[in-house]
Amino acid sequence: MGRILSIDYGTKRVGIAVTDPLQLIANALTTVETSKLIEFLKNYVQKEGVEAFVLGFPKNLDNTATDSTAAVLRFKIQLEKLFPDKLVHLIDERFTSKIAVQSMVAGGMKKKDRRQKGNIDKVSAVLLLQSFMEQKR
Repeated sequence: MGRILSIDYGTKRVGIAVTDPLQLIANALTTVETSKLIEFLKNYVQKEGVEAFVLGFPKNLDNTATDSTAAVLRFKIQLEKLFPDKLVHLIDERFTSKIAVQSMVAGGMKKKDRRQKGNIDKVSAVLLLQSFMEQKR
């Protein structure tokens, strides 16, 4: 069993979370500039046993595409070409940023740290991964 890597994709930066090798716990990993994402993923997948990817899929409340939807779908295709032996799962990412901020407040994170978008991206990636793991069970 390998790790599952979650990606909260953005045009400037990407939040990344990953499971442990037994796929029991989702942990925030890092935030990467989008321009450096492919290089990061190649290195990480080579070092760690990644079984699959979870990619946040942006939708509006009425289930229509957002401004980011096309970019995420292009990235999904790129990911599938780069790692043809890995599954790429799309998961609805509506409300993950709001829930991430609420989680950081509940966890006692300082306001200064909550304002850093990279922290929100990492927590959002964790939420996507936890949601996927719950659906899988």
